Amino acid sequence: MWNWQQKDWPEFSYKAAELEGFEEKFLYNSGLLQGILKHLDDDNKVALTIDLISDEALKTSEIEGDYLNRDSIQSSIRRNFGLQTDERRASPAEQGIAEMLTDLYRSYNEPLTHQKMFDWHAMLTKGRRDLADIGSYRTHLEPMQVVSGSLQPKIYFEAPSSKNVPKEMNQFVTWFNNTNPVGSNPLPPLTRAGIAHLYFISIHPFEDGNGRIGRAISEKSLSQNMGKPTLIALSSIIQKHKKAYYLALENNNTNNEITDWLVYFAQTILEAQLYTQILIEFIIEKTKLFDRLQDKLNPRQEKVLIRVFKEGPEGFKGGLSAENYISITDTSRATATRDLQDLVDKGAFTRQGELKGTRYYLNVGK
Repeated sequence: MWNWQQKDWPEFSYKAAELEGFEEKFLYNSGLLQGILKHLDDDNKVALTIDLISDEALKTSEIEGDYLNRDSIQSSIRRNFGLQTDERRASPAEQGIAEMLTDLYRSYNEPLTHQKMFDWHAMLTKGRRDLADIGSYRTHLEPMQVVSGSLQPKIYFEAPSSKNVPKEMNQFVTWFNNTNPVGSNPLPPLTRAGIAHLYFISIHPFEDGNGRIGRAISEKSLSQNMGKPTLIALSSIIQKHKKAYYLALENNNTNNEITDWLVYFAQTILEAQLYTQILIEFIIEKTKLFDRLQDKLNPRQEKVLIRVFKEGPEGFKGGLSAENYISITDTSRATATRDLQDLVDKGAFTRQGELKGTRYYLNVGK
């Protein structure tokens, strides 16, 4: 029997005491992030917002096996915010996830409605021709199953039948809106976000896109509890530990005592907060570095620095090589070698390795 077949569905139970420490840490970290944000000027705050939404769009899609182009997504998001773009063409999938997450950012404080989820689904499935139900709950008669393997498929989960989805989703929407900070039964941030995700995923109301919409609902929940868009890198952390995510879902789909799920989800959110903090500090250090090197870089060096910063705090995997520099700037090896050494001398890069194994890393936060 699945969780929704149990007599106590959807009355989830959990040990609140085991979550108290995580809830306190979340609120403390939220205060720290707000303090760090004060060190960003308006332009950098906009850049951070675009970066975080772009990263969330990219990673929430990767979790489902869809690998999109970051530059195209970012261009779409900038366009959605009315900002200048490079007019890069984006695929329907890239446009759709960008529209959905922009809408999530703008409408986080509105009550959750069926129509809002229908709109998100229509955005996500833009351009699709393989689905019978777009912008509406599923209606197909066959069971909605999560399976793996083709020769001997294993059923990881089976959701309620399509005919029961409207009733289940009515209950879900009522629960979600009643548990917000001004609702009749408010819940702490991490607890509410964790239950919301598992509850929604267990119903699996759409023919496709349930994971992406479920994660968006969790972020909406956190934003409502905090009174502002949280902009945490939730999907980045889930994608980084994807096996743990699916295992946690699998371990909590047959009963409604969900303490271990809520602990897992709380830890994931806290890790996402930490990553966001690192990203904010990275942007601050980037600004300091460019201010220090203003008018001291040639166009090639400036282009490479911008490109390396675009990779985020982790930088190029394995470090920047001379070959990378040549590829980015279309220059000679001798010029690349001189430019790179000059960037080391100016303190922009650190150098590791010798000969063909030489790699360069951003020298920020030192």
